[in-house]
Amino acid sequence: MPLSPRVPELGALELLLAVARLGSVGRAAAELGVSQPAASARIKGMERQIGVPLLERSPRGSRPTETGRVVVEWARNVVEAAQALDAGIDALRGHRDARLTVVASLTVAEYLMPGWLLALHQASPGTSVILRTANSADVASHVLAGDADLGFVEGPTTPPGLAGAVVAADRLVVVVAPSHPWARRRTPLTGAELAATPLVLREPGSGTREVLEQALAPYGGATTPRLELASSTALKAAAMTGAGPVCLSELAVTEELATRRLVAVPVEVDLARPLRAVWPAGHRPAGPARELLGLTRKH
Repeated sequence: MPLSPRVPELGALELLLAVARLGSVGRAAAELGVSQPAASARIKGMERQIGVPLLERSPRGSRPTETGRVVVEWARNVVEAAQALDAGIDALRGHRDARLTVVASLTVAEYLMPGWLLALHQASPGTSVILRTANSADVASHVLAGDADLGFVEGPTTPPGLAGAVVAADRLVVVVAPSHPWARRRTPLTGAELAATPLVLREPGSGTREVLEQALAPYGGATTPRLELASSTALKAAAMTGAGPVCLSELAVTEELATRRLVAVPVEVDLARPLRAVWPAGHRPAGPARELLGLTRKH
């Protein structure tokens, strides 16, 4: 017997569950990687389709109506059954599909991915992994194009069209050679000073560059860089040879700071950033991609 046209699609039910759990259409939209207007339109369309109001909306957020709470419980059963089906299909396909393509930003690929992939190999020795590197903007493009099962990016937000989860925390640091005048500085650099100084930076499109530019936006934005380089290794070499102050991931300079080949300069601006796993919105990671995602949260 075919389903009634009043039965919403699975993605709409997932959205309704997210709104009920988070208390906000906007937060649910962000979690699922869609725009708030699209999420609102989808909820309203589902209300028209079912024929009853599902949400009570107020300046404080959204919550299910009395009938909406009933639909939420039914929706939860449907989504859980779909997840069980998804897991079962994964199990059937597991042996054949034990191949994983990952594209990651350079920082993640160089300093975090080796440990994650070692854990994946120990958990699933038969999984074959292809790892590619790109800056965060290109990672997003590859994942959207279907060229990778999972991506890892640096930056303050999830790229448009993708869903994601924070898997690690990082912080940018400003480093200089020991001979640089800033190496003896005792007071933190102000945002205005940092914005006015030509720095050695990653290229546009990198997560490192995006985070720095966002942090310095209140101070008029970063001035023209002294140099633009495409890897952490090149940035470190430039700093050690005295090319100028460099801004890069703290993960990349642990050894150099410990051995005093580079010196970290204190700054007043907040340069913390999340590192995210990303995948196409509406398509949860499956098989080896889901397994790797779970391992990143354990390690």
